[in-house]
Amino acid sequence: MKLQTKITLLFFAISTVGLLLMNAAIFYFVSEFNFEDFFKRLEARVRFAAQIKIHPDGRTAVYKDAKTRLDPLIGERDFVIKMNVDSSFKKPINLPPEFYNTLLSGRKARHTYKNHFYSGELFKTPYGRYIVIAEAVDPYGYKELHELRKILIVIFVISLVLSYIIGRIFSHYTIKPIRALIRSVKNISATNLHMRVEAAKGKDEIAELVSTFNNMLNRLETAFETQNNFVSNASHELRTPLSIISGETELLLAKKGLDPESIANVKAIFNEAEKLENILTSLLGLAQSGFDGKKQNWQLIRLDELIITVADSVKKIAPRCMIDIDFSALPEDECQLQTEGNVNLLHLALSNIVLNACKYSSNQPVSVKISSSEGAIKIIVIDKGIGIPIKEQQHIFEPFFRASNTGQFAGHGIGLPLTLNIIKLHRGTINIISEEQQGTEMQILLPVAE
Repeated sequence: MKLQTKITLLFFAISTVGLLLMNAAIFYFVSEFNFEDFFKRLEARVRFAAQIKIHPDGRTAVYKDAKTRLDPLIGERDFVIKMNVDSSFKKPINLPPEFYNTLLSGRKARHTYKNHFYSGELFKTPYGRYIVIAEAVDPYGYKELHELRKILIVIFVISLVLSYIIGRIFSHYTIKPIRALIRSVKNISATNLHMRVEAAKGKDEIAELVSTFNNMLNRLETAFETQNNFVSNASHELRTPLSIISGETELLLAKKGLDPESIANVKAIFNEAEKLENILTSLLGLAQSGFDGKKQNWQLIRLDELIITVADSVKKIAPRCMIDIDFSALPEDECQLQTEGNVNLLHLALSNIVLNACKYSSNQPVSVKISSSEGAIKIIVIDKGIGIPIKEQQHIFEPFFRASNTGQFAGHGIGLPLTLNIIKLHRGTINIISEEQQGTEMQILLPVAE
């Protein structure tokens, strides 16, 4: 999940929780206000009922006149019950025991059932103790709460939509500097390590990240230059003495009068020198293929033509090798067969794979097929050789590794690592399918040139 999506969802979740709490608080306090207001009006009825029906004096008419001026309540009723000496009384209406217990303790009692409201109070007078209960219906209060609930739900839904949109906008502008940084970093590759990420304004975390990237690029460029210089110097310093050794042994072999034992020794020196030169060439190629690419002449390469050239080169090295090139799946557009890279390096990589196929199949027919689809060129090399043990397939691209069943074949374990580095340098991949004693299939994928 992308960071922008995470920020959007987090903002949306926080907004949702906040809206829920706010709406719940609004509904709770409004309902409490409505109920409290209605209960106060009902308690006023309780007091008036007590004054009118309990006190038989001249003030009764005054209280009756005051009560008539109150707004009438729907379903309004009042009950005045005189308690017996033993505190017993006849319940005028079926209400919960808690309601009557509260009254007997001397406190005001309230009860609600649906939209029916009850309020009661205990009065102690010279004429005895009385319980006064008032009842009324409040349909308007419940209707108001019902309407309020609908309004809050509509506002909640609209607010959710707005919070999601605002979250998207917020996350977009929050991630915008990071997205720009990613684009800048993507443009920097091994071929242009001299480039740097544009410094960000301010002293925030983004500016610190840009500075860290640029410092890392400085160290990488220095490391690549050091490696470049080392490989160049090693190529020159090591090849020169090897060439002298090979030349001197050739001159020595050309002399007459050497005894057979000396000739054998000189030939052994010459063969080992050649082997060492081949190993050195492979090692230097392996190192240079992981380079920055500055010294490699990139150009458009037709891979079908390159495969023909590779087959000719392999046949010169291994004349007994039979290579079957399959062009049946070539696309109609020849541009779909073009990739960008260094023709010499790609020639070396493909030659290594085809030579291995010939070598480890004891010169049985090797099939090479090329196709192109979805912006990628696929080259498949299939042999019917000894195959690679399943447990060892993950190690074949490691330098100097050789499978356990290759003892009878000459090699140094450098060809495939070198090939993999070259293919990676060209933004490609290598896949392998192999079964012991059945053969091996190597799949090379290279991008079509833009």
